[in-house]
Amino acid sequence: MANLVTADVHKATTWSIVLSVLMIAAGGLAICIPVIAGVTVTAIVGWLLIFSGLLHFAFAWRAGRAGAVLWEILLGVVYGAIGFYMLASPLGGLASLTLAIALYLLLEGVLELSLSFQLRPAPGSGWLLLDGIITLVLAVMIWSTWPSSAVWVVGTLVGISMFFSGLTRLMLSMAVRRIVA
Repeated sequence: MANLVTADVHKATTWSIVLSVLMIAAGGLAICIPVIAGVTVTAIVGWLLIFSGLLHFAFAWRAGRAGAVLWEILLGVVYGAIGFYMLASPLGGLASLTLAIALYLLLEGVLELSLSFQLRPAPGSGWLLLDGIITLVLAVMIWSTWPSSAVWVVGTLVGISMFFSGLTRLMLSMAVRRIVA
């Protein structure tokens, strides 16, 4: 029985290691060619928005009140229009997505700074302060160079995320393999 479990874990971790290496490679590729990665992410987001718009239309049929029906239809139109815009104009969509990321980072940085001051006497609050400052600096860097930053921001951030997610998965898979073997 123990050999069967060990064999299953070995097989699962082998696949996990292979997928981790592929994720690391894909992340590295996205970092090397951020424009293509960014346009790809923009297309995926565009399709997701179109799908979401269609779901809002479907939910409109289920809404009970006229106001709810109208709201769902309006949301469906907005989501669909933004999705079609992102697909029809990938670079414009990429610029919009970059601006949205800058706004998100700005809001996140302000909230992290605020939280760090609220938690000031607690251990580790300095790390939250540092995270807030770095996030704000990144938001300002993206914002101040927008729209030219659209060429590299989305693809680079996605690439970095994929690279480190793959690296983390690889290390966890290897640790599981060492524990079981």
